[in-house]
Amino acid sequence: MTRNPDGVFPVAEGVLRISRAAVNCYLVDADDGPVLVDAGLPRTWPLLRQALSSIGRSPDDLSAVYLTHGHFDHVGMCDRLWHDHHVPLHVHDKDVPLARHPYRYAHERPRFGYPVRYPGALPVLARMVAAGALGVHGVDAQGDVRPGAVDPLRGGLIPVASAGHTFGHCAFHLPDRGLLFSGDALVTYDPYTGRTGPRVVARAATADADAALAALDALAATGADVVLPGHGEPFRGGVSDAVARARAAGID
Repeated sequence: MTRNPDGVFPVAEGVLRISRAAVNCYLVDADDGPVLVDAGLPRTWPLLRQALSSIGRSPDDLSAVYLTHGHFDHVGMCDRLWHDHHVPLHVHDKDVPLARHPYRYAHERPRFGYPVRYPGALPVLARMVAAGALGVHGVDAQGDVRPGAVDPLRGGLIPVASAGHTFGHCAFHLPDRGLLFSGDALVTYDPYTGRTGPRVVARAATADADAALAALDALAATGADVVLPGHGEPFRGGVSDAVARARAAGID
């Protein structure tokens, strides 16, 4: 089987993982309308329509998109969703500028050396390019994702502050289903190195590695049973174990 296959995969009751080129987004079916956690790459669109159709919905029915952060590979369908379907877009206020300019992101190490050091990542990087990674349009998302707010977001999502990968990164906890949408604060596949297993994304795409490691404490505090990352397969061994493994793996 191809590592990180493309497709739509059920991961929990009412939750579908939509994966293209090792980039995940998640459709959550909820009483107050379906929501999308992250928006993948532009050519994930047919898979999003497939996922929505499977629950009897269309893009016009989406009530919101909640972004864990503003990197290009997480906002790829936002422009189309907003302009063609008027779906509201939401992100932490510190990532509003990044969502507007999704290629202008802070990182601790130069990116150009990683393909040489980690050639195993090249096939997936090529798939990302084929999925539209070089043609993402920035968007004006609402900066109203606020960890610590009294009321949950649509779909019952609770933002979890997890800055480090970006300055405004937020994971989303869905406590009634034991799920944590970890974005890129904790992944099980690093597209910059090709390495698998719970880890923090390489410094080539992480703004502050020390903060990213510290943010793992907030993820562990959710006590989630299943971690649904921005890259890689779901981790079903519990968030505490995932965090312990990520700390042991370190950051490349």
